[in-house]
Amino acid sequence: MTHLTFTCTGVRADPYAAGPTLVFRLRITASEGTRVHALALRCQLRIEPARRGYADDEADGVRDLFGERSRWGSTLHPLQFAQVSVMVPGFTGETETDLVVPCTYDMDVAATRYAHALSEGEVPLLMLFSGTAFTGAGGFHVEPVPWDREAPFRMPVKIWQEMLEQHFPGCGWIRLPRDSMDALLAFRSRRALPSWESTIAALLDATDERTAP
Repeated sequence: MTHLTFTCTGVRADPYAAGPTLVFRLRITASEGTRVHALALRCQLRIEPARRGYADDEADGVRDLFGERSRWGSTLHPLQFAQVSVMVPGFTGETETDLVVPCTYDMDVAATRYAHALSEGEVPLLMLFSGTAFTGAGGFHVEPVPWDREAPFRMPVKIWQEMLEQHFPGCGWIRLPRDSMDALLAFRSRRALPSWESTIAALLDATDERTAP
């Protein structure tokens, strides 16, 4: 069986993608002298939060995911980040390819809330690989990519922040149920408010007035 190893050598934000997208650079090495005609690769990316430390403000940001710091010994479980596929062209020995990972700024997604809470440092990722390899020098063989193929990678937080700033400069994003969105639209229309920012500000002002002593 062909022995394949995987290494992530870097990551960048794609400024030309339609939505937030990360591009990981992946190096694939096959057994010496083995001809790989093609590689149908699947990659699961997960966050391993126990592999880094957290400042106090970051700990506050991940409290809803993992609870108080005193409980982290039993609550810092891995978070699913993405699952993507890529078709790698033929090669002999070693090759590099891009692994394109669409992302979201939906704060209901645990991985997004986690990355948003980090102010600096790195996001500890683990890439888990599987798929099918088409190999053979004088023929054609089909081999599975074992599930134990993996590659750790520490993604700089600044890359995540850069990606979001490209698509949502200076903004955040929240998802609302349809009834709540309809109510907000009606409120904005009644007040003839020019933007969502002014709509939320008007609601916050009204709340402050009701709670003021």
